[in-house]
Amino acid sequence: QVQLLESGGGLVQAGGSLRLSCAASGSIFSFNVMGWYRQAPGKERELVANIISGGITNYADSVKGRFTISRDNAKNTVYLQMNSLKPEDTAVYYCAAKSYSWQKGFDSWGQGTQVTVSS
Repeated sequence: QVQLLESGGGLVQAGGSLRLSCAASGSIFSFNVMGWYRQAPGKERELVANIISGGITNYADSVKGRFTISRDNAKNTVYLQMNSLKPEDTAVYYCAAKSYSWQKGFDSWGQGTQVTVSS
């Protein structure tokens, strides 16, 4: 129901930073949960962070203290600020939107953006 387009990925050295953006084709106001997931080759897709309307955030233990998720409903954009990047952060990062927190799955997914962290 909404198109999501990630951008901001790239190649960085360990310790560097990137900011990922997820631009929606329409309003994200109706989506209670916006999230970032990532998937590395040979691994299952995992939660990186999500943000609920009202500002409540949730982070994977592996990124706590390093990554920050934020949403700007007025700009229909979700961000993921990634600092102190590690090689194990290398993955394709996906943006996702969910109408209700109790849903099993997400309503929309972006196409993904590659993040590669060199040692």
